This record gives sequence, structure tokens and C-alpha cells, in this order.
Amino acid sequence: MSGGGSDMLPVRYTLQDYPAQPNPQPQSQQPLKRHRTARYYAHRVRESFTNRVIKILCTIFLSVLLLVGIVLFILWLSLRPHRPRFHIADFTVPGLAQPSGFENALVSFNVTDRNSNQHIGIYYDSVVGTIFYQDQQIGSAPLMDPFFQEPKTTTIMYGTFTGATLTVNSNRWKEFMDARQQGTVVFRLEITSVIRFKVTTWDSKRHKMHVNCDVAVGQDGSILPAWKNKKCPVYFS
Repeated sequence: MSGGGSDMLPVRYTLQDYPAQPNPQPQSQQPLKRHRTARYYAHRVRESFTNRVIKILCTIFLSVLLLVGIVLFILWLSLRPHRPRFHIADFTVPGLAQPSGFENALVSFNVTDRNSNQHIGIYYDSVVGTIFYQDQQIGSAPLMDPFFQEPKTTTIMYGTFTGATLTVNSNRWKEFMDARQQGTVVFRLEITSVIRFKVTTWDSKRHKMHVNCDVAVGQDGSILPAWKNKKCPVYFS
């Protein structure tokens, strides 16, 4: 080569002069398979079996608990004591039409006492009756000695107030007569006792029972039809 320059021309290559190279395809990665041992599968089987047993036991326990609750609720309903039911059957003041009737004043009545319990009896201590007029006591006397009332039975309590058991003076009798002129004389009969409920071999504690019977008589001194067999409220103290 001479120092004056090279006779060779530069050669330029373009992309078309190179053969196209295929793009390498990414190789899909195969998931790695883990080798499960027999111990692993045995553990899974035991775990599944334990869960099933626990679920079955829980289901049985809840079912038994529900059944016991239903049985106890039914027993509670059947053995829960119901308070006795009182109704005023009759009430008379025979001498009410007589101006001087207070000299031989007499009040008589009878009340029905119903024990509606299916399997529960009731022990009564002595029963006392008291009569009020305008919230003023005008008579009081024992009605019955202690007794036992069988389930699903009715007891009739009779009472008569006269003489020493009935404190009615001329002024009080005049009040009766004034009310009689209006057509109605209203009294209140209160019955008190101490009772116990008997459930098979078990006796409840003692309860002080109060029965309040409002009752009205007409001009002849007899109970008015609207008040006959009227239910008397019962409460305990």
C-alpha cells in the first residue's frame, strides 16, 4: 500500500444483508412436583377423620342439650304452681231494708276456691274473712280451719258475720240505708291465709295470700246479678 491512500472502498452492510435469526421462544416452566410421602397422606386422613368426629360430637351434644331444655321447659310448665282462683258466689245483708236493722245486723256469703293445678296440692293455714265498707272494717272472723286442697278441686268457703263479729252502729247503718236509696251498696270481702304448694314430695315456702272480692247488693240486700260469680283478684305478700 502506498502512503498516498488506499484504493479500497469502504463497504457498508445493511440488515437485509444478514439472514433473519429466529427469536428464541421462552421455555415454559413446568411446575415442580412435590413428592408426597405416605406419612403425609396418613396425617391428612387422620386430620380429616378427627374433624368429622368433632363435628358429629358437637351436633350430638347440641341436640341433647336442646332436648333436655325442651323437657325441662315442659316440666316447668306442668309443675309451675298456679295461684288459686276465687269467685264470689253469694253475698247477702238480709236486714238492709229495715231502718233499725243494725241491731240484728247479719252478713252472709260464700266464695268458691278453685285449685286449677294438675299435679299440685295446696296447704291452707287457718282462713280469715274480713268485710269492709268504704275501706272501713266492719267485721272479721275465722272461716276455715287448716286444710289441704287436692289438685283440680273446688272448695266452698262459707261465712256469717253477726253480733260480736260485726261492728255496725246506727251511724254506719244509716250510711248503708243512704246508699241503698241509690240502688247499690258496695262492700269488699277480704280473705287471708298462709298457703304452701305441694309438688309430689316437695313443699314450697309459705306465702301470705290475700283475696279481695268487691261485691254489691241491691235494695233487698241480695247480691246483684252483675256481681255474682265475679272473679276475685289474688295476690301474695
